[in-house]
Amino acid sequence: MPDPQAAPRPGAGAWREDVLGPDFQARTLPLPGGAEAVLVRHVPSTPGDTGSPAARTAVLYVHGFADYFFHPHLATAVAARGLAFYSVDLRGHGRAWDAHVSAGGDPNQVRDVAVYAQDLDAAAAAVRSAGHERLVVLGHSTGGLVAPLWASARPGRADALVLNSPWVQLNKPGPVRAAATALVEVLGVLAPRAIVNHLDDGYARALHRAQGGEWEFDPAWKPDEPFAVRAAWLRSVLRSQRRLARGLRLDVPVLVLTSDRSTADQHLTTDTVLDVAHMRERAPRLGGDVTVRTITGGAHDLALSPRPARDAYLTAVLDWIEALP
Repeated sequence: MPDPQAAPRPGAGAWREDVLGPDFQARTLPLPGGAEAVLVRHVPSTPGDTGSPAARTAVLYVHGFADYFFHPHLATAVAARGLAFYSVDLRGHGRAWDAHVSAGGDPNQVRDVAVYAQDLDAAAAAVRSAGHERLVVLGHSTGGLVAPLWASARPGRADALVLNSPWVQLNKPGPVRAAATALVEVLGVLAPRAIVNHLDDGYARALHRAQGGEWEFDPAWKPDEPFAVRAAWLRSVLRSQRRLARGLRLDVPVLVLTSDRSTADQHLTTDTVLDVAHMRERAPRLGGDVTVRTITGGAHDLALSPRPARDAYLTAVLDWIEALP
């Protein structure tokens, strides 16, 4: 568990230096029921407290499951195009871990992922209040499932969506998905905290610099060992995926990006977490203005791919944002 002394939580409304260093600041977002999320801003690209003009477009990053924002290179790339960069650690994740666990919650999980709409409401409102005219929400994996459902339920709060390897379907064969759905429908009600699976550790280990990867992150916040998946959380994810499969009819432009293939063990150059075919099949169901891009040699989190795939991903995202009307 993260050391609460290592990274003091910012007070509500107060920006403080973030764990990523002086180019980043963090602020707690109070949520209904006493919950908390944490908003992070990239200081060089945001108006801050100086009264400097706000960039017209802001990008808000939403991480995946058992994950958090630790991507300074993403913020730098966004800023280089004249865009403002923010990210949100959802309740129970990363910077918002301690408050959630102290209140009795399970790390990285809630009983119903629909509650994350409150986190995104608060983050979007805070970003808009800085003076940005346009908000692009960039969701990765589970964030790529939560963000379009939120945008569908809250029309007008986002102006465009970018989905990086969105989790639109359980990466299991059809019969296994059916059995898992039946199981968690029962356990999610009768034993919501029952452990029904574990998140595999191979992908996170392959990414971490200590294991030969390129990236530094806190393994307490992005686990590099098997992590328990609980029944109620998975039940709500599967229900959300079925809702997306029925079609969302989003009225904003959407960009969906995937790796070119999925494998079981090539963690750095393919998607070893999800099936890219599921993403491509379900992308058109998001709305009437959906663009799909394939990143050859991309990892599950395309922003953490090795070069040249990482550069191709960032270029595709930023060119698409710049081309928005």
